Amino acid sequence: MPATIPAIVFIGGGPRTAGVLERIAANRPDVFTGPLQIHVVEPHVPGSGRIWRHDQDPGLLLNSMAADITMFTDQSVECAGPAAPGPGLAEWAAGVLDASIIDVPDFPQPLWQQLRTLTGTTFPTRQLQSQYLEWFFRRASRSPGRSVTVHRTTAVGITAQEGCGHDVALASGRTLHADIVVTALGHTDSRPDAVSAGFADFAARHGGYHAAPSYTTDVDYSPIAPGQDVIVAGMGLAFVDLLVLLMEGRGGRFQETDDGGLRYLPSGREPRLWAGSRRGVPYHSKISAALRGLAPGPLRFFTADAVEALLAQHGELDFRQHLWPLIAKEAGYYYYRELLTGSPERGAMGWDSFAARYTGLDSYSGERTDLVAAAVPDAGLHLDLERLDRPFAGLRFDGHRAVQEAVAGYIEQDLALRDSRDHPETLALFLTLLQVYMEVGRVVPPERLNARSQQVIHGWWHGFFSFVDSGPPPHRLRQMLALHRAGLLQFLGPGLEVTPDEASGTFRATSPQSDVTVSAKALIEARLPSTSVARSLNPVLASLHESGLGSEQRLLTSDGIHSTGKLLVSAEHRLVGADGQAQATLFGIGPGTSGWGAGAFARPNTNAAPFRENDALARTILGVSRDIAARPSATVISEPTTPEPAAAGKN
Repeated sequence: MPATIPAIVFIGGGPRTAGVLERIAANRPDVFTGPLQIHVVEPHVPGSGRIWRHDQDPGLLLNSMAADITMFTDQSVECAGPAAPGPGLAEWAAGVLDASIIDVPDFPQPLWQQLRTLTGTTFPTRQLQSQYLEWFFRRASRSPGRSVTVHRTTAVGITAQEGCGHDVALASGRTLHADIVVTALGHTDSRPDAVSAGFADFAARHGGYHAAPSYTTDVDYSPIAPGQDVIVAGMGLAFVDLLVLLMEGRGGRFQETDDGGLRYLPSGREPRLWAGSRRGVPYHSKISAALRGLAPGPLRFFTADAVEALLAQHGELDFRQHLWPLIAKEAGYYYYRELLTGSPERGAMGWDSFAARYTGLDSYSGERTDLVAAAVPDAGLHLDLERLDRPFAGLRFDGHRAVQEAVAGYIEQDLALRDSRDHPETLALFLTLLQVYMEVGRVVPPERLNARSQQVIHGWWHGFFSFVDSGPPPHRLRQMLALHRAGLLQFLGPGLEVTPDEASGTFRATSPQSDVTVSAKALIEARLPSTSVARSLNPVLASLHESGLGSEQRLLTSDGIHSTGKLLVSAEHRLVGADGQAQATLFGIGPGTSGWGAGAFARPNTNAAPFRENDALARTILGVSRDIAARPSATVISEPTTPEPAAAGKN
């Protein structure tokens, strides 16, 4: 009998799948050089997928500068496979312009001007990013000894076959037999949770408007009337996108003023937004400064050796008690190193003296507080991570005006620190937290954390990192202030609480830290939906859950068993079934799984966690493929090698 040609089916064809395809190509010489048949099921354009597709508002931007975006596994990535350097977004754009990169068929004409004006510090549009990701997918798909077939449709179910392999049913009516299946679905939609479902029912009964959590650009906001009051719950990146769609997207525009400020010129079609959140403030902006002091170095306190020592001492770790002090100490070390070596005039102590004393002190000791006060006289430059996390904690606002002044003042201060070349210490903090974030999944074994800490890592820690490091371009915060001055954006304050009022038929928004109450017929929950395998609207995730081939991650805490909503995967990214066993040939990767690596692309030279994961998964897939190929039987794939036409649906 001839050897089997392994058939691999990827469900979802966004940037994460593209990254794994690139790693399969890079690792084949080391692991398995035999032929492969690869199928990618994606209703949108492969490479960009749903989230990064070209077909969205041209005003929507990335929250990263062009120089900070790459899909390539460079020399910094600590993985078993070989590095494969290539152009990041900025270099790729330059190559398209000078025709050194030519594999860009049907490049959209309106984007040529963006290419001409793009620099490393430009925040690119998502439309431009779509072209880079699609180019990368095409590049990653070309490799001798394997075929990659794209199916522009949706996978609707996975069924295990007796003996081995799985059948993947497509919305087009076809079925793919797969020796290996990889789910790489990115952000998917879910049925609303109980609270959101209650809001939707209330709005329907009272003739109001409610937008449940979703990807902002996929929501229909047309029922919102000009001048209508709208309560917005959430002030993160989805909120930033919402402002683009409801303000400039409705014909308004921003104008620079003679004094360097910004003014909003309304079209008259905009609603009036009342925005609040748990913190009551938007995410911190990206940073404009460059480091001046000593070059960044490796982590000193939050290291694998330090975690191993804690494990030897405690057996099981608690994030708040054991790991957070190390992270906080790490953040402070590099923050003050940049401050004292890059801006020594702001300090009263030399860096060497400070570092020698700082290294031996606990993060939250009074001695450390005294040391910082002695070294940095300006208390406004002291790093307070707790205050950074909850800027209005313990404050009480006396009325609507006080809330407006506090939030607007906070945004202005954030811009003064982060959109200024005079405060590179904020960049040092940014880079340190990024490095720690990339290391958490590697140096902290999840099985050695108590269940509460696993919740904290995927909940609070991820949220804190996003708040500090994953914010919008600075000009988005300036635009918020301009909209506020124009009367189109009002702030509700921290601890936002929204309740339906049956008597008035309106949503009521309040903050426990002020006496402000706002009523409105419209409510927008400005955030992505929480991951939930059980409530997923994606048919494949629903199929995995119902069949028991996949299961939700559940954590046992002191107050019971809690589901994270994520698809449970093993350390090798194998799906864990309802029986608790890892599936031999079913894999899952991406934000909907219990794996740690976040994102699909990353900053160059940062040893990015998703690239490490891609490499490890690719090598595992190739190892399984090698074993399958050794079987003395042939797998027959009857699918065509031409892409299927686009079909409705989402992966």
